[in-house]
Amino acid sequence: MPHPPRQAPAQAVTNAPRFSDAKPHEWVGRSPDHYAVHGIDASRWQAEVDWPTAQANGVSFAYFKATEGGDIIDPGFESHWNAAGRAGVPRGAYHFYYFCRPAIEQARWFIRNVPRSKGALPPVLDMEWNAHSPTCTKRPDAAHVRHEAQVFLDALERHYGQRPIIYVTVDFYQHNEMQRLQGYEFWLRSVAGHPSEIYPGQAWSFWQYSGTGLVPGFQGKVDLNAFAGSRGDWQTWLARRQR
Repeated sequence: MPHPPRQAPAQAVTNAPRFSDAKPHEWVGRSPDHYAVHGIDASRWQAEVDWPTAQANGVSFAYFKATEGGDIIDPGFESHWNAAGRAGVPRGAYHFYYFCRPAIEQARWFIRNVPRSKGALPPVLDMEWNAHSPTCTKRPDAAHVRHEAQVFLDALERHYGQRPIIYVTVDFYQHNEMQRLQGYEFWLRSVAGHPSEIYPGQAWSFWQYSGTGLVPGFQGKVDLNAFAGSRGDWQTWLARRQR
């Protein structure tokens, strides 16, 4: 895969989000709109994006599905990655984990297909049970899951020079006691409650609060995410984590 133009770290645009939701949730307590910095994650299912419009309406960062298992590349990754980079939107890539393949093979596949680009956000390991997989319904025990996660995370950290982020769903997090993986930032999915309620005691950097977001510049629905801190915290985080 050809390496796209380099995206240098910059004072990222953090416009107030002007999003809506196809299936809005009535939040009780601290809702997503309490947070200043929002972004999206996308894959092949999102068509071509008008990035200037998206950024103007509050998309401050974007993560894209890059790989799955040890032999799948998301068909939309390269175009999303390049277009977001040209628009100056801070961007990162994630890997969807496959439980019927060794972690080191999956890490090598990700490294083979995701460029080590100046200014990119930390890579993400997406671990969740996939009940609809046509080829792998295996659910290893928790100790094995955490061991393989560590193998994958270590390999990516060595290659990219950044400590990866871990994305989890509620049931996966609880079943596998993912909090035992110390020293990592977490990206938590919780579409019906604040992370402090759903993942008590777990620190987080990103919160995926909707899978049915409607964002100007996107055709159809897209996942919505909030960053844990203020705009100032976001600039500090970017300066520390972009390499």
